[in-house]
Amino acid sequence: MSDITIPEARQAAEHAPAHKKDTQGVKMGMWLFLMTELLLFSGMFLLYSVYRYYYTKEFHQAGMETHTMFGTVNTMVLLTSSLTMALSIAAIERGKKWLSVTFLSSTIVLGLGFLVIKYAEWSTEIADGIYPGSPKLLQHPRGFELFFAMYYLMTGLHGLHVLVGCGILITMLIFIIRGKITQDDPVRLEAAGLYWHLIDIVWIFLFPLFYLVN
Repeated sequence: MSDITIPEARQAAEHAPAHKKDTQGVKMGMWLFLMTELLLFSGMFLLYSVYRYYYTKEFHQAGMETHTMFGTVNTMVLLTSSLTMALSIAAIERGKKWLSVTFLSSTIVLGLGFLVIKYAEWSTEIADGIYPGSPKLLQHPRGFELFFAMYYLMTGLHGLHVLVGCGILITMLIFIIRGKITQDDPVRLEAAGLYWHLIDIVWIFLFPLFYLVN
């Protein structure tokens, strides 16, 4: 009996550390990636702060031209998507595969809904002549145009991250359905969740800077 259990124990011991190492590697890689993303947005937030310091009055005036309702709805959409993302991870960790699929699908739909609302918002503003270099903005002081230059740059970059995030979540959805992400190995879904939560956190800072500045 010992001849059977000892090799099995050795085999389990050999595989367990490797799996643990791979899991830790994925998590560490994701955290390092998130740090680079934070540095990117931090630089933009710093640039925004400098411009706002020099053009305080113009930034407040320009902020009155943004559509607060669009921003508020999108904030609610992203906060809800963070909840469904967390619920999806919790479900897969409990072995509830299809519940995880349902919550993850909801997260993807909410993310795409965010992009649709942002597209509608930008379309409305561009139709109103509110975009960098437009004749309407050129009639205002320089700070007015700088505000919208930062607005389109930062919200556009954030929107790109949302689009990439949706692509990642769709991939995770396929992995769950095919059994590549399971209760015993949820690390990839957890890593994708970290990225999605970062997207939401960045928006929490963008919302007051561009929609509540007035």
